[in-house]
This record gives sequence, structure tokens and C-alpha cells, in this order.
Amino acid sequence: SSGINAEYGVMELVYWMECNKIKYYQTSEQREILRDKGDWKSNTAAYLKTLGCPYGFEKFRSAALDWLCSSAIRQEYSVKKDDIKVSVPSETDSAPLDVNSVQFKNGVMQLREWLNIPQHHDYLTVLRACRLLIEKRCSPDYVIPKGKPMNLSKEEVGVDLGDRTLNEVAKVLRVLHIEELRQLQTRINEAIVSGQMQTADPKTDTSLGQVGR
Repeated sequence: SSGINAEYGVMELVYWMECNKIKYYQTSEQREILRDKGDWKSNTAAYLKTLGCPYGFEKFRSAALDWLCSSAIRQEYSVKKDDIKVSVPSETDSAPLDVNSVQFKNGVMQLREWLNIPQHHDYLTVLRACRLLIEKRCSPDYVIPKGKPMNLSKEEVGVDLGDRTLNEVAKVLRVLHIEELRQLQTRINEAIVSGQMQTADPKTDTSLGQVGR
């Protein structure tokens, strides 16, 4: 059946890893116990335990096999690490970046659209705006703004611009302006409170005969 074939496949895998990669046993007779169809499970469990596997083969077979494969890779690397050459690309290996190319400009504009940054005729200015926004949002102090959906139909522009789209844009600008004023007022209030904390509750020094800090 497929289950028996799968079991024997695991047995052959462990046997092959020992013969070709791990090589813990010194003789072929010792390795053959891993292919003993009668006791291969208990023999494999004992073999893995001897190697230091932290997983029991009977209960955690997948984890144990993964550990065995990782051990084989580490052992293979330890043997051949001196022959492995890691090539580090130098500055001359990479093509120079042409910031004036059409591809670069198109890439900046695609990034602008993805970040929902307003259009601007100077793509370098747009790139700086993208950088500032990314730095702000990647800051650990950045808080994702949350708010309730706003119904612009209830907002008043104060003047009819003669075009529905322009009126909607004017509403958005008015709401943003009001929000900026609120933030400014909040900062002013914070500055006032900070100043009051510096001057409030003076300590009296009776030895000097005057009030001071």
C-alpha cells in the first residue's frame, strides 16, 4: 500500500543520509540496522537520539527528519566551506543609476501614486516627498490615523464655484483647513500649559524674605 511504501521511503532516506552525509557509523554492518524492516523504527529512533536530535522519532517524525537534513547540510558545509567562494558584487558590477532616465522618472511617479502623494512637475521633489513620507511612516512613533467617514454633502463651501467637482474639492480643502487650525490651537494650548507649569506653585524661601524658586 501507499502507507507502507511511504514508511519504507522514510527508512531509505535515513539510511541514505547516514551513508552519504552523516557517516556516524564506522561500518556498513552498523548502518544496515537502519534498513532492518523489522526494527528500523526503533533503530532509527535510537540513532537520532545518539546524534543529539531533540525530537522523538515516533511522535515528531517530520521534525526529526528536518533536523537530520539540517545536520547533513551543516556537515556538508563544514567539509566544503573552504572550497565555497562567495562572490560579493563590487561597485563596478552594478549598472550606474541614471536619475534622468525615463524609466527612473516613471518609477518615481508610480511610487507617488502608490503613496497617494499629490502630483508635482518636478520628479525629484516628488522623490523627496516620497522619502519623507516613508521615513515618517516607518518611524516607531508613527500612529496610524483613525477617523470616521465624513459626509461632504453636509459641508458648506460658502460660495458656489459653478462646478460640482470644484465644489467638492473646495469642501475637502475647507475641512482640511479646519483640521489644521484645530491642530494649531492644540499646540498653542500645549505651549500655554507648559508655560504655566514653569511659573505656577512658586516655593517660598523665608530665609531670603522673598518668593523664589
